[in-house]
Amino acid sequence: MEHPAYGTPRPVTAYASVLLCRNPSPMTLEGTNTWLVGAPGAAHRAVIDPGPDDLDHLRRADAQGPVSLVLLTHHHDDHTGGVDEFARLTGAPVRALDPELCSSGDPLRDGEVVEAGGVPLRVLATAGHTADSVCFAVDGAEEPAVFTGDSVLGRGTTVVAHPDGHLRSYLDSLRRLADLPAGTRALPGHGPELPDVAATATAYLDHRTQRLEQVREVVRGCSREPSAREVVEVVYADVDRSVWPAAELTVRAQLAYLRGQ
Repeated sequence: MEHPAYGTPRPVTAYASVLLCRNPSPMTLEGTNTWLVGAPGAAHRAVIDPGPDDLDHLRRADAQGPVSLVLLTHHHDDHTGGVDEFARLTGAPVRALDPELCSSGDPLRDGEVVEAGGVPLRVLATAGHTADSVCFAVDGAEEPAVFTGDSVLGRGTTVVAHPDGHLRSYLDSLRRLADLPAGTRALPGHGPELPDVAATATAYLDHRTQRLEQVREVVRGCSREPSAREVVEVVYADVDRSVWPAAELTVRAQLAYLRGQ
């Protein structure tokens, strides 16, 4: 059964609505969240992550009002596959941490404040899920929030896909998100919004610590370093096998982290 939110923007805060893309999967949950950002009464808005190459979805995002800026949280195709077509539709510049993803706009800088439809967004470099991952924080508003891309999901946990994904960097990024003020909402790239990004990031850190200890135990019990698949079969035995390939990528990052220690 099709998700009832497809095709219609859903207001989440006074300045942000979410448009859900029709690309559900074990990795994307219900689909990619395209965020439409603009202050009440603003003549223009920004779009965070236009999503995959789905012309109907891109046209729906464009139809919500003039777009002055496109922002990308990271390079994965489910967030950026349609960005070139969306830039053509809207004429808006595209900004990302990776210069290769930018079009008519400068690369994002950590700590920079970007105006998005009258809403100031503070750029947080949050490497780990990918090397170019960023979040966008709305500070000092009545409804403080942070657009987390895939650094924090609305449900489940994030894949850290070795070698582009880097576990030590990801743990540092989670600590950075955990330091945000209590009550700052998480507006993720997939899944529902969360009431407190700091609490979620702290829970992620606890989960990663537990998983690392489980991987350590498997390594200690082997006469050689086990393969990522062998670790997955033990540590992720209770997880749906449809996500084992993603878990294997994360385990590679975990093994690399342990070798570095």
